[in-house]
Amino acid sequence: MHRLLPRLLPRLLIALAAVMAMLQPAQGAAGDLRYVIDRSASQVDAKVAFFGIASKTAKFPDMSGTFNLSFADLEALDMVVDIDARTLTTGDSQTKTLQGKSFFDVAHHPTVRFVGRRLKMTGEKTAEVEGDITARGITRPIKLAVTFSVPPFSTGGTQPISIVGTGVIDRRQFGMTAFPWIIGAMVNVTIRARMVPG
Repeated sequence: MHRLLPRLLPRLLIALAAVMAMLQPAQGAAGDLRYVIDRSASQVDAKVAFFGIASKTAKFPDMSGTFNLSFADLEALDMVVDIDARTLTTGDSQTKTLQGKSFFDVAHHPTVRFVGRRLKMTGEKTAEVEGDITARGITRPIKLAVTFSVPPFSTGGTQPISIVGTGVIDRRQFGMTAFPWIIGAMVNVTIRARMVPG
């Protein structure tokens, strides 16, 4: 066997080099997972207590954005979601109230933006996302509990991922202080987004 080794060694080295060459592009491509939001399958809901005995939900059906993860830093997150506040609807007469100056003031602030900066995985398909939300020109921190349809780092960036993110904000921190006896202060935010490779 030792006599065959000198003849086999060059072939083994060539085979090993070929395997490494095949792996290298995959590793390079996996440096970042880049996604864009599928606007046709994404929506934000904001639910708030109403008269203390019921609730009111405002729907934001038009959103866009990007979602990028990095294998070099598993907690690094570059996520930007822009929500068109002008499309806000409650399905009743309260739509105009929430679009008005006392609340989202969509005439002067047509966009609500969420920027995610840090991802901390809490399970195979769950994570905590830290970031900032901007409404009415005011920016405040927010944490979202996020559930992925598949483990996010398992896709290689080649297949769609759906997420559901939930968090709570205090509307008063954004200058929305009207009707405190009718509308609750704490707002439950739910982001439902389908992300496709981009």
